[in-house]
Amino acid sequence: MNRDASKVKEVWNKIQNGVNSTPTMVFSVIGDSDSFVPKPWPKTVFQTALIEAAKSGGETWILYRGNEKGVSRCVREAYQSYGDMEFGNKNTGYGICVNDTNRHIKLISIARKGAFRTEYLTDPHFETNGEDDDSFLLEFEKYVSEQDVSFFSQKMDIKMPVPIAVIVCEGDIDTIVHISEALKNKLPVIIMKGSGKAADLVFDFLENERQLKKKASVLFGIRFDDKKYSELKAHLDTIDENRDLVGVFDLDQDDPLMLSNIVGEAVISCWSMENILQRNNANGLEFANSLNLRPKTAIPHSQTNGTTIKGSSLAWKLLRRNSVNPEKKIIDQILGGFKLESRPYVLNPKFSTPTSLPLYFYFGYQLLQESDLLEECGPVLLLEALKANRCDYVRVLLDQRVKFDPKNLPELYEQTVSCKDCKFKSEDCLHMQWILKQIEEKHAKRMCHKYRCKVIKMNSKKVGEQQKYIEEKIEELHLPVAKSAEALCREILRYEEFTKDSSTEDDNISLILLWAIFANRKELAEIYWLRGKNHLLTGLVCSAILKKLSKKANNVKEQVLSNDLEEHSKLFEQRCLGIMDRMYDENAEQAIDLMDTEADIWGIHSCPLTFAYENFMYDVVAHTCSQKNMNRQWYNNLAPDLKPFLKSAIRKPRMFLSAPLTKYMFNYVMFFIMLVIYSSFVLTSISTKYYEKNIGKLFEYIVYAWGAGDFSEKLISCFGFLEERGRSHRSKWSRAKRYLYDFWNVVDLLSYFLLIAAVLVYYLEITDTYIVSRRMFGLSLLVMYLRFLEVFLVFRKLGPTLLMIKEMLKDLLGFLSIAVFVVLGVGIYYHANLWPDHQTIWSGDWTNWRIWTIIYYPYWQLYAELNLDQLDGSDQSDCTNVTSVWESDTSINRCPQEDWTVQAVAAIYLLFSNLLLVNLVIAMFSYTFERVQNDSEKLWRFERYTVINDYKWRIPSPFNLFFMPYRCFCLPERKGCCLQKCREICCKDAVKKENKIKADNEAYQRNFQRITALKIHNKI
Repeated sequence: MNRDASKVKEVWNKIQNGVNSTPTMVFSVIGDSDSFVPKPWPKTVFQTALIEAAKSGGETWILYRGNEKGVSRCVREAYQSYGDMEFGNKNTGYGICVNDTNRHIKLISIARKGAFRTEYLTDPHFETNGEDDDSFLLEFEKYVSEQDVSFFSQKMDIKMPVPIAVIVCEGDIDTIVHISEALKNKLPVIIMKGSGKAADLVFDFLENERQLKKKASVLFGIRFDDKKYSELKAHLDTIDENRDLVGVFDLDQDDPLMLSNIVGEAVISCWSMENILQRNNANGLEFANSLNLRPKTAIPHSQTNGTTIKGSSLAWKLLRRNSVNPEKKIIDQILGGFKLESRPYVLNPKFSTPTSLPLYFYFGYQLLQESDLLEECGPVLLLEALKANRCDYVRVLLDQRVKFDPKNLPELYEQTVSCKDCKFKSEDCLHMQWILKQIEEKHAKRMCHKYRCKVIKMNSKKVGEQQKYIEEKIEELHLPVAKSAEALCREILRYEEFTKDSSTEDDNISLILLWAIFANRKELAEIYWLRGKNHLLTGLVCSAILKKLSKKANNVKEQVLSNDLEEHSKLFEQRCLGIMDRMYDENAEQAIDLMDTEADIWGIHSCPLTFAYENFMYDVVAHTCSQKNMNRQWYNNLAPDLKPFLKSAIRKPRMFLSAPLTKYMFNYVMFFIMLVIYSSFVLTSISTKYYEKNIGKLFEYIVYAWGAGDFSEKLISCFGFLEERGRSHRSKWSRAKRYLYDFWNVVDLLSYFLLIAAVLVYYLEITDTYIVSRRMFGLSLLVMYLRFLEVFLVFRKLGPTLLMIKEMLKDLLGFLSIAVFVVLGVGIYYHANLWPDHQTIWSGDWTNWRIWTIIYYPYWQLYAELNLDQLDGSDQSDCTNVTSVWESDTSINRCPQEDWTVQAVAAIYLLFSNLLLVNLVIAMFSYTFERVQNDSEKLWRFERYTVINDYKWRIPSPFNLFFMPYRCFCLPERKGCCLQKCREICCKDAVKKENKIKADNEAYQRNFQRITALKIHNKI
């Protein structure tokens, strides 16, 4: 094993110069061998695990033997796939070379004589020639482990040992010898279980050494004599003695992302063993015997059996070996230097542990604990943990009261939400950055692109006043970035900004939560959601934002991103439902009150129930807490049953009269009376002769008065002019759009439009018969009768039936959009062959246009009206064949001509329409019926809230006209109205007491939500 050290050093320097970097992680893959026992193994899993671990290691070298076949070929293919996926068509010697700073994984061949040569490779890698045996590679591995690297930053002179791991796939007896010698040198070894031969033999021996004789012959397929077996047994015994330095990755069971954890644990275990550190000759001190420790996880000042562990962490010892005293300035340099090197590799929190690569987090946390600077210097580590999705470190740092520095917010967005390789203006990358850009380009640019532009501009300037000025601008950038993120949130949900009086510490938490939503980091979003306040409203807002983003992604056919965002949205909604369930079980009164408690998040001010209704969260609105709150509003805190409610009219008349249920009943009683009056007017008093009677005028004016009052209430409902301001801060357009989404509101507006049109025609039409006016009034009355059906919406049995009718109407409209083109096509064929060369299609009065004849026959054939006597041309009555007659008078019909193809087309059309189209719409109705029936209770409860919310402030028409001036000028439903101001002046003590009770109750509800969320979040 003794060899001239200059040869190893020469190779080390050659590789360093060739790849232009010093590694922060080294993998040495061994196991090339000939096989007498054919055993397939999952090479793809190994390749994926190797590359994923190398990505997480930072600047990683992969050493291999460079052979044409076996494990070397597997490693080479994995590296080529990595280059193709990472760099595309630039993955060649003329593109991203092996010494390029953007290529963070270097493939290095410690080649034997006659090994596979570089010129056969399409991907850039580095090659150096060694010897035929494994001794050179073994000495090189040992030499690498003894070298120091600027682990935290290549630009800093703070050294730590180079972490190295030997990865074993397949292999022969020489491989086992290599493992044994590597363990003697205190090098960690990772066994790829399932790859066969030496790797499986080592694993089986560690599990049960008594099966060695059987396993050795089976796995290697060779004959052992006593000498070979004894040597093999001796090497395996050495491996067993150092089994703490051996990690196992199961190729058949483990996820590829788990290799990073296994390598990290093995490296930490090796560094914690004796004799890992060299003597510090300058100080005459020996630290080698003082490191027989396990990695530190306790608080710096904690005590175990009366002996303090402060000053004994692995990171502290390694820095002291380099004569570094880790004070605050050094700690800042160590942690701050790392983030300037490269974009962080994002880990899946499901497979990450404290020792997962990169070890930057493990050592950084230890240094902060040792130096008691966790709160002061921790924000840098927290920033890196957020970027790398290291949820374990984020949780621990937050528990240690480490706060996020808002000045790092622009960098956080730039490195996680924005696309590094996509130009903001000229490219449509279809990632989250582009989706946000489509919502509001100004805010998206400030969030995702402004920081990068400033940094590029600063780096292009020379050191001086200009660079210092740009640095100051970058530090001030976090405020506009935070405001843009909140503005983008409100733009997504269409809410107006609610300005609060002052900022709190929770604003820091909410900013990171909003970042986690835009970056779609599920685990981090949960962590910060649990540490925030107003968990119920915040969770609902997060769910709504993610649902909107999912729809945006789906619109641009980003199905994977859309599904991921939708899953995240449902996760937040389920968390909120879980909180509501638990709170209702523990304190029903507070849980019910909470649904109507106002709060604000990201400039959105609302209460949970109102927000859930505005964003169509059916499960939340249908929840027991919401329904109990609705009942309180519906019955105005009176008995929630009809009979006792009616009895309360005597005992509590004021509460009874102001209850939404009372106003609802009274409104529809007035509506029914108006329908009777309107019907009488339409039936008896439209023409001039009967209109002169006073009763006709009275009926007409009653209808107009009721219509004016009801229309004014609908306008208030649509735009929210007079209702309580705290209920919603949505923009006027958003409220109108939400209002028009309701089917019954559309029917209401249609009835008003027809009534207004009828009135205009009635007074502008100069005639004695008023035929057009009568038709318009009759049509308006018909729609109002349909409107009256809404009265049944609040009934549990009839309400779902109305919902089914509404949903089936949507299906019917979809069917008609298909049928109209079929009807037009068939009708044109009929007309072209029955009445060829007809020149007066659009001539004469509009009632005589030929378009009505074109659609007449095929349309009524849908309902089995065949009209065969017309289609076969045999009916020549009541028509003429004289061209000049039917051309001059369009009211005279032209006689059809006989054409057998018309009957043939009619036969095919009837088969298609009656058997296919009609049955199709029936099937659509059946599906809609089943769908609505399954969710009937949930849908009915949602629609019920529409009625309750409407009648909470509504006054039945036409009596509302008398109160309209008072409502417009005093605004009794608004906060800060004149009545409330007078009461605050006259009853200061009472108002002060009420405000204190309200504030205490809201504080209790916030704590109630927080405690409940922390109790159940792990069960969701």
